[in-house]
Amino acid sequence: MAEQHTVSAFDDEINRLRGLVAEMGGRVELALDEAMQALVKQEPGLAERVIEGDLRVDALEAEVEKLVVQIIALRAPMANDLREVIAALKIVGVIERIGDYAKNIAKRSRQISGHRTIEPISLLPSMAQIAGEMVHDALDAFATRNAVLASAVIERDVLVDNFYNSIFRTLVTYMVENPKTISECAHLLFVAKNIERIGDHATNVAEMVYYAATGEYLPERDRAALAEG
Repeated sequence: MAEQHTVSAFDDEINRLRGLVAEMGGRVELALDEAMQALVKQEPGLAERVIEGDLRVDALEAEVEKLVVQIIALRAPMANDLREVIAALKIVGVIERIGDYAKNIAKRSRQISGHRTIEPISLLPSMAQIAGEMVHDALDAFATRNAVLASAVIERDVLVDNFYNSIFRTLVTYMVENPKTISECAHLLFVAKNIERIGDHATNVAEMVYYAATGEYLPERDRAALAEG
């Protein structure tokens, strides 16, 4: 009877852990969406909401860390369960960084408020949409322990990279041809780089999920880029 109680308690803690990760993920997805709306539609109120909401993401990360320590200390999980718990701990650290990138975009949107002279700004939402979908799918893969979905997220990272390279070239050309827009273009380059990093971090999450689900790494994946920042 006591063993059944212990198993039930462990299941409850695992479900709570998954719920906290899902809440963090949902919040950073919304933060990215609202940060891009703040940029494109010039809505400073949305930017402020993203910046303020980052505090809740940080609090959730701390809650997950505390729960993971509790699970490991009291339940001593083994094999698949241990991989999932450790993956959750690593994933929330990455999610927190994604939230920081969304916050950075929101802050930058305030600095270019009122200046809508650059057409390439219209390219950024499409890039952000792909990155946001990668985050969403990586977290879905974690929730369902779906290695196939995790692999698909990893494969999509090249789309974000290609988008970034295209936007970079477009903005540099625009700056050369329109020197008065250099300051605004620099802000937009910063935004594009943050979106590109979100894609990298979503890929990082997907790799962790793949390992948690299969116990195997993806040897062909180049991890050098993910080690930055």
